[in-house]
Amino acid sequence: MCDNYDPTKCQTVSEMLARLGDKWTVLVIMMLGDGPQRFSDLKRSVVGISQRMLTLTLRALERDGIVERTVHPTVPPKVEYALTDLGRSFGEPIRALGGWVFTHHDRIRSARAEFDQRNETDSGNKLIKLG
Repeated sequence: MCDNYDPTKCQTVSEMLARLGDKWTVLVIMMLGDGPQRFSDLKRSVVGISQRMLTLTLRALERDGIVERTVHPTVPPKVEYALTDLGRSFGEPIRALGGWVFTHHDRIRSARAEFDQRNETDSGNKLIKLG
């Protein structure tokens, strides 16, 4: 329960929970946790992300104050992305959630296998599998 609940902040809470739930956001924040990176380095590190999706993700994170974009005046210009103080603090629950998944990975996989086995003959129900 939140001790300082304020209904005027619900929209921002919903938006940031959606941001936290976005797989690209989580991966970008994890990659930037080790320090600033160039766009091309992030593109290589975040497996499966398109150039457009990386651009959109970085812009959204920059807008939220999570990521800082720095353009160095070189030829060609060097652009780096880094977590802000706010971004590093946002990374804390992401790392905690990732740690929880790693800790309980075997139990989750086992529960999924048991569920799938119990329900494999029930073709009337549709289940969206996440992995």
